[in-house]
Amino acid sequence: MLTNNKLRSLILAAAATSLMACQSGPTEEELQAEATRAAQEAQQQEQARIEAEKAQAEAAAIERKQRAEEMAKKTLDSLKSQQTVYFDFDRSTVKSDFLPVLAKHADFLIANPSQKIVIEGHCDSRGTPEYNIALGERRAKEIQQYLTTAGVKSSQISVVSYGEEKLAVMGASDYAMAQNRRGVLVYN
Repeated sequence: MLTNNKLRSLILAAAATSLMACQSGPTEEELQAEATRAAQEAQQQEQARIEAEKAQAEAAAIERKQRAEEMAKKTLDSLKSQQTVYFDFDRSTVKSDFLPVLAKHADFLIANPSQKIVIEGHCDSRGTPEYNIALGERRAKEIQQYLTTAGVKSSQISVVSYGEEKLAVMGASDYAMAQNRRGVLVYN
């Protein structure tokens, strides 16, 4: 038989068990608070993901822009080594030998519409100063005409004639004269 102490322990255990069984899970307020916390955490994670993607896209755009600028600079440096077009004596027609060079300049200027150039027309020392200024201008305008026909905006190009004022090579030899009959594309 059960003794009093054992009976009391059994009754107390039954009461405790029934009390525990009567208690239901978390309250409605606790569930709502947990749902709100979970939603805020999900929103913060989504915001962090969006910001990370945005930062990554901005970094990629900056890198693309830097690569494009580097390529443009390399191309410009290359073009500066090919900036002179030579002309025959007393002529302003661009020789076919220089059309590929002018095509490269045109391609660069079309791809870089903010880039501007000055086309300088030059002559050798034969002829009057007035005649040479006019001939230098015709040479520069002939180059300008080629570039604008190729698609370069006329606002990117200006023309100046120096006639015989800025000789590239001093002297009266055929070589010196040939080096002075030129048009020069100067990038700003």
